[in-house]
Amino acid sequence: MAEAGAGAEGAEGAQGGGGAGAGGAPPYFHKERLKYSPEEEARLERQHFWRIIDAFRFYRVHVEEQVKRAECQFRSLPQHHQNLLPNVLSNLSRISQCAHHNQELLQAIVHNSLHMFENIEYGEREDPRKARPSTTFDMDKLKSTIKQFVRDWSEVGRAERDSCYQPIIQEIQRLFPSDQYDVSKVSVLVPGAGLGRLAWEIARLGYICQGNEWSFFMLFSSNFVLNRCEQVNSFTVYPWIHQFSNNKKSSDQTRPIRFPDVNPQSLPLDADFSMVAGDFVEVYSEPESWDCVATCFFIDTAHNVIEYVETIWKILKPGGVWINLGPLLYHFENMANELSVELSYEDIRTAIVNFGFHIEVEKESVQTTYTENDRSMLRYVYDCVFFVVRKPVDLYFNGREDDQQQNSPPAAKSPRREGTDGLT
Repeated sequence: MAEAGAGAEGAEGAQGGGGAGAGGAPPYFHKERLKYSPEEEARLERQHFWRIIDAFRFYRVHVEEQVKRAECQFRSLPQHHQNLLPNVLSNLSRISQCAHHNQELLQAIVHNSLHMFENIEYGEREDPRKARPSTTFDMDKLKSTIKQFVRDWSEVGRAERDSCYQPIIQEIQRLFPSDQYDVSKVSVLVPGAGLGRLAWEIARLGYICQGNEWSFFMLFSSNFVLNRCEQVNSFTVYPWIHQFSNNKKSSDQTRPIRFPDVNPQSLPLDADFSMVAGDFVEVYSEPESWDCVATCFFIDTAHNVIEYVETIWKILKPGGVWINLGPLLYHFENMANELSVELSYEDIRTAIVNFGFHIEVEKESVQTTYTENDRSMLRYVYDCVFFVVRKPVDLYFNGREDDQQQNSPPAAKSPRREGTDGLT
């Protein structure tokens, strides 16, 4: 997830101070915290927005190129070999049909995203349906986003959600039980919310919940699911057509997945649920604003994970808790001119304790997958760390009915915006 942010450099990375400074100083790497004029910042943000729109529109062309290459390779075989494989060309034709269907879904997502931000307009394009070429990087991001529909909003993704979302949800319910707290006043922040299912589930339980996401790929898609999907299993996507290896059956590659498995608009009328766009460390700067921060497969998206720890410490109320589950697959590792400090969990744990957090729960081996194709011959299993840490509760008991009105500040309501940094 090394996407550059709106108002930042392009897709593959930031401008970097790669050379040594005066006096043999070490190379300077930065997180794209370059200062632009408001006009230049707006121009770069528009450029980034339309680059991602272009990726959505270019999808079918990209897949058709893959299919054509596969067809050419097959036709290069000796004829008697081709005769032994009567179903290959028909399967490639089926992949093309599935790509066409996926493109229609992506067009619907784009249509509902052009004016999704309340305080930003990105203008219009000439010939808006024209498919402009996109980079391999952006197409890989888009194909990864398509698989997020499986993880977050399909019945097929239930097992994966149970393995990584449920431990977090269960801890929230244990720490803020409804018989001791007015949960409608307990605020939970979910950075790196993706397509929003974890945050949605927390809000469904009655907590104030806000998801934060920086990626336009994710934001466009979550906006579509949360605001435009009103019936269960009303949409179909073909997420595995890009996988030409490790298929046991040809039909596995074109297997349809239906979503959403629940009605996203079925939240109670009094639910307090929102999604905010932008860089986590830039958007959330109000001290002591949240009762709980829940991170899932998130902290390794940082250029500097200690900056995330510092931000979480700052924004938690005294007595607030941070719940985390995930691996440490650092997203900026080995990227040119990108700051990336790859710490072990041992090092991160030391920093967490040194900040002053008290560790209440810690498990160093929670196995889970991420956007897994459950019929693939190759699967990756993450051996995740899971912990619950608390900011010392010296000032008040946040969330409790008897004193929360007097002591607990309201949940942060940050403006909807896309960060101008390189988004982590």
